[in-house]
Amino acid sequence: MTPAPSAGSEGTKKKRRRRRPANRAPLASDSPANNEQAQNKRPAKSPAKNPPRNPKSYAKRVDEVSAGGLVIDHSGKNGLLIGRIDHKDASGKRILWSLPKGHIEEGETPEQAALREVAEETGIESEIERSLGVIDFWFMAGGKRIHKTVHHYLFRETGGLLAPQESEVDEVGWFPLGEIVDRLAYPDEKKLIARTDATAEVGAK
Repeated sequence: MTPAPSAGSEGTKKKRRRRRPANRAPLASDSPANNEQAQNKRPAKSPAKNPPRNPKSYAKRVDEVSAGGLVIDHSGKNGLLIGRIDHKDASGKRILWSLPKGHIEEGETPEQAALREVAEETGIESEIERSLGVIDFWFMAGGKRIHKTVHHYLFRETGGLLAPQESEVDEVGWFPLGEIVDRLAYPDEKKLIARTDATAEVGAK
């Protein structure tokens, strides 16, 4: 028996796409609560590491004051320098030449300290003729920031015997005044002597 046309057939029926009703509740995965839980499960960002600090920015500051200067011999032709071995030199033979100087002790004036330090470091006794000026500089030592101020004077030899101070100075020597600036190892002392014309002034006397 042939079925009526209006009855249709399972073999001829078209599959219809089921539409989601507009008034249907949202899926559980779409709920705000679930979204919040998902966010909470995300791994927390690790805190940013603090950038390394410059050691100079937190090192303890120490102020030091010293006094010394350039001693001229009896002839007025030579200047006195002290030498210390440069420990950065692999050969251990390089000498760093500088002006004799040292710390001002409690109760001393810069002039008194300068005369004492020159005598202790070089064995030479002297008298001050005039001031050459003051220089200051910074350096790191023992984890501290050292601010050093040095009072410099021009001396005239009056006596004594040339001898380096044990444990403090490796060598001492007299050098022609024209060589002093080139012999000095430290730029601040070079500039001081060149600026004040100390060697030219004494040599002209």
